[in-house]
Amino acid sequence: MASSSKLSFLFSVSFLLSLLFPFSLARSPPPTTATLDVSASLKQAQHILSFDPQSSGPFSVSETQPVSFNSSSSSGSVFSVPLHSRGSIRKTHHTDYKSLVLSRLERDSARVDSLTTELELVVSGVHKSEIKPVPTDIEPEALSTPVISGTSLGSGEYFTRVGIGSPVKQFYMVLDTGSDINWIQCEPCSECYQQTDPIFNPSASSTYSPVSCDSRQCSSLQVSDCRGGKCLYQVSYGDGSYTVGDFVTETVSFGNSGNINGVALGCGHTNEGLFVSAAGLLGLGGGPLSMTSQIKATSFSYCLVDRDSAESSSLDFNAGLPADSVVAPLLRSRKVDTFYYVGLTGFGVGGQPVQLPPGLFDLDQSGNGGVIVDCGTAITRLQTQAYNALRDAFVSLTRDLPTTGGVALFDTCYDLSSRSSVRVPTVALRFGEGKSLDLPAKNYLIPVDSSGTFCFAFAPTSSSLSIIGNVQQQGTRVSYDLAGNRVGFSSRKC
Repeated sequence: MASSSKLSFLFSVSFLLSLLFPFSLARSPPPTTATLDVSASLKQAQHILSFDPQSSGPFSVSETQPVSFNSSSSSGSVFSVPLHSRGSIRKTHHTDYKSLVLSRLERDSARVDSLTTELELVVSGVHKSEIKPVPTDIEPEALSTPVISGTSLGSGEYFTRVGIGSPVKQFYMVLDTGSDINWIQCEPCSECYQQTDPIFNPSASSTYSPVSCDSRQCSSLQVSDCRGGKCLYQVSYGDGSYTVGDFVTETVSFGNSGNINGVALGCGHTNEGLFVSAAGLLGLGGGPLSMTSQIKATSFSYCLVDRDSAESSSLDFNAGLPADSVVAPLLRSRKVDTFYYVGLTGFGVGGQPVQLPPGLFDLDQSGNGGVIVDCGTAITRLQTQAYNALRDAFVSLTRDLPTTGGVALFDTCYDLSSRSSVRVPTVALRFGEGKSLDLPAKNYLIPVDSSGTFCFAFAPTSSSLSIIGNVQQQGTRVSYDLAGNRVGFSSRKC
């Protein structure tokens, strides 16, 4: 009888609470999920190991036509050039997928070290002329592997096809939003690495012109010298790679879109390090000598194809932002004008916000902190506190998935060898004002071997700088509205 009275009392209390606080006892909505196609990812991983670019024939420079998004922010001529992954132009020497991934991750760590070192030196007041090249333990031939970015500040995994000189000669150039100086290997070479195209011969171009030592372009270089009244340049990277030569102006052509005369670039006669396959580098940073600054682009955009794909996309200048873009603020640092900072505020996992301290990603006046968007870094790096919160939120919603040991810089991995597809919690980048970008599942759970091990593709960093890498950008057109100080992310615009 006493037990019955007690149950009746508890029921009455519960009923009264439900009337007073009708939402407190309501169930939280189920987490939102996305489908990861395990079989398709593994099939593509196997395909890139056997893909031979030579059997597919050369790419045509006319394969990509200018694309206009009819944005009000777009002005000037629209230029468009093809964009390829490294694997689409150079066959990998790796015979198993795990060794390929480990090679990529090693190079990616070198890339991140370069970016964070450059920032730390600037914040500390150290001039780049004090930096000397140092030996690297990474073998250059390991760089023939495809698609995940990954080497130094100057060597990436995404290439664009541009023309140099008159008459024009076509070259594969590394695409790099993390640096400014454009350069190409030139004859005569005292030391040059292997590249896919013939080395550029300045004597065969009627528009080749040395830059004088007292010119504005020469004075804008961080490291320069003078010989016979002609400007010399040097660019050295954090992993020991470097390029040295004459600083010149040349005509640069963008496929069938048009050309620009008098573009300042380095003509490298001594080049060493992690640049295998590319003829040089196209600097898309925010500094005065970058390609975007020299052609006075009001905007530029790219869409990075899958890291294991042989498909191509495009790099476009002055095409504006697609109308359906998720737009975030483009921020600039007073200390480093190269990097493109974005107003990231947090993350969503399973449709719910990840709890983070306010202002965790803020860029301060000294140049510390902030989040940059970088096409050359592969794996997104987050401040440790942010990474731990994001990972823990994801792990809490994947307890039904079989786990396995970590791989390299990944500490959260799953054994999906028995699955053909799997539902996983959604992951979204949040930019404030309710704006968020939902990532495809394959952009945050990636295969690290051919047997079905998939890892959560984020990593912690001890640096104050966070980086949104190209694995998370795959399949999304990333647009930089330089005139309007906005960054746009638009899915399925490749």
